[in-house]
Amino acid sequence: MAKRFSAPPRAVYASDPARSRGRLHAESPSATRTDFQRDRDRIIHADAFRRLKQKTQVFVAHEGDHYRTRLTHSLEVAQIARSASRVLGLDEDLAEALALAHDIGHPPFGHAGETALDLAMAPYDGFDHNAQALRVLTRLEHKYPAFDGLNLTWETLEGVIKHNGPLIGADRSIDDLPAAFRAYEALQSLELGTYAGPEAQIAALADDIAYNNHDIDDGLTAGLFEIEDLMEVPLAGEVFREVMSEYPDLERGRLIAEAVRRLIGLWIGDLIAEFRRRAAEARPRSVEDVRALGRPLAAFSAEIAEKQAPLKAFLFERMYRHHRVNRMMSQARRIVTDLFQLFLDEPDTLPPPWRDRARTADMPKRARVVCDYIAGMTDTFAIDEHHRLFNLDHWV
Repeated sequence: MAKRFSAPPRAVYASDPARSRGRLHAESPSATRTDFQRDRDRIIHADAFRRLKQKTQVFVAHEGDHYRTRLTHSLEVAQIARSASRVLGLDEDLAEALALAHDIGHPPFGHAGETALDLAMAPYDGFDHNAQALRVLTRLEHKYPAFDGLNLTWETLEGVIKHNGPLIGADRSIDDLPAAFRAYEALQSLELGTYAGPEAQIAALADDIAYNNHDIDDGLTAGLFEIEDLMEVPLAGEVFREVMSEYPDLERGRLIAEAVRRLIGLWIGDLIAEFRRRAAEARPRSVEDVRALGRPLAAFSAEIAEKQAPLKAFLFERMYRHHRVNRMMSQARRIVTDLFQLFLDEPDTLPPPWRDRARTADMPKRARVVCDYIAGMTDTFAIDEHHRLFNLDHWV
């Protein structure tokens, strides 16, 4: 009989909410929650988080209810990040907060929307979803009387923007970063040249685990490829063959669900084992030691990383480059480009308070107001807004 799970003690290098570096604007502590739990709750109640329910990465939101949205994806990432952090003795509340916030800066229509916004904003410092996340969390959310943004702890902000590693280094200075990073660094340094704490590193790889596996699930559900196409793909083919061997008569939906479940478990197990191996080798004694290592503590093993590469290549070619997806993304880019140019040329067509901010601003600031407005849209709202403004048979 398997031994019942028991959470290990807190690791000495885990982030500790009682020793947080605090918030930009001082606040009294909560009597019922740690600082990291409070951050998580603020993210969940943010308008930008709620809008993730109709923002997508691959499929446009109106395509159907079975595909992941940014919201359901973020919940899956949070579940994986909490599970791995719990086993490793890290702060699972911080890991959850970071997972929930990691996509909060994405515009509508996923990568297509980001590409279109970046191109439109090229003369005005461009668009970067990570920089936009910082703007959302520190400026664009307006819920509190004493400050703009959510006033999150230093650790949560650091983890959101550095979850994929340092932002500056030998070949990149702060002057090369988007303006949002430069502006915030003048208020509070997030130590952009170091790795983030261990919880942020775990959340970043939880993101990889979630989207690799939900892309398999969504791609099969959408009919972009078939189970047979995965048979020669490392990891995925091995697990699907294993399930088919154990359950030769299993219906297709259950087969996919069981294979994806096992794949997620395989990746999580590898992440935990590799994290422990690296921690035993590096022997960090504090979260600051983790930041100062100069290399990530969280990673997949060399074997899994090698097998993951052809799976990502398969998904890129058979899913992201599928003609059906390309057509959706082409439409999405045109919608974003059209809306941006119209609002930039005619700021009076923006709703208040965006209109008031845009029409009195110089061109670079007006462009950023327009960019913020469009980046906050859901897929469905952007489609409807485009229809209202560009369908000449439809009067507003």
